[in-house]
Amino acid sequence: MKTTLNIEGMTCNHCVEHLTQALKHVNSVTKVKVSLKEKTATVDHKENIALSTFKEVVAEAGYEVV
Repeated sequence: MKTTLNIEGMTCNHCVEHLTQALKHVNSVTKVKVSLKEKTATVDHKENIALSTFKEVVAEAGYEVV
């Protein structure tokens, strides 16, 4: 399964790394690709994960899913 999130609030490569690490800690996530240029995070996962879970993790990292 793959989910692409539109992210607001990232300004630098540190933001990309911080968000990548936060999303990698979600259960069943296998791969994360965050793009500063496109303002997206693409997450591959084994099981269905609620959008609210991703929104919560992104918010805890200091960013916003839009």
